[in-house]
This record gives sequence, structure tokens and C-alpha cells, in this order.
Amino acid sequence: MRAGSIEAGVCTLFVPHTTAGITVNENTDPDVVRDMEEALEKAVPWQGDYRHAEGNSAAHIKASLMGFSLQIPIAGGRLCLGTWQGIYLCEFDGPRTREVWIQLFAG
Repeated sequence: MRAGSIEAGVCTLFVPHTTAGITVNENTDPDVVRDMEEALEKAVPWQGDYRHAEGNSAAHIKASLMGFSLQIPIAGGRLCLGTWQGIYLCEFDGPRTREVWIQLFAG
């Protein structure tokens, strides 16, 4: 992935939502995504003894587990991701329209 005109620095990605998260993981085998979804559902089932009136507490918890931001180094004008890594926007209460805010810092 090209990082614009920045040769070296940092890319910050931020998800401004409380029921979506962002993470980096393997981007080659689709079973990894399935396994992650299954593990998160076991850890935080959609149905539980939650009190949040909107009924989407599991989505809030899963989003917090994934996190809302990433920082990825930039070198040679490219994001420094490992061979198998990809960036995932994790949707836990959708489908919905989501945003990812990106800031590039030269350095």
C-alpha cells in the first residue's frame, strides 16, 4: 500500500465508532477471519446479561477488544506490514456506513 508522498514516517488509522474496531492480522487465509469471528462470539456472545438499552453491548465490548486505532511505520513510501499482514476494519453492529480517519506523519 502506498503512503502518499511520504517516504518515511508513521500512518495513524482511527475508527470514530464505538461498535467497530481495527486490527492487523493474517490476510492470506480466509479461515483466520472465520476463526477470529468464532472466538470473539464465544468470548462475547451476542446474547448475554447485558444492561445497555440498545441491545448491542456485545458489539461495544468486541470493538473495545479490537481497539480503535493503529500506528504503522512507513518506509520507502510504503506501509511496513509483515508479509502476511493486512489491516481489518471490524464491524460488530452492522452493516453500517463506517469511516476510518487517516493521518500521515513524515519523519
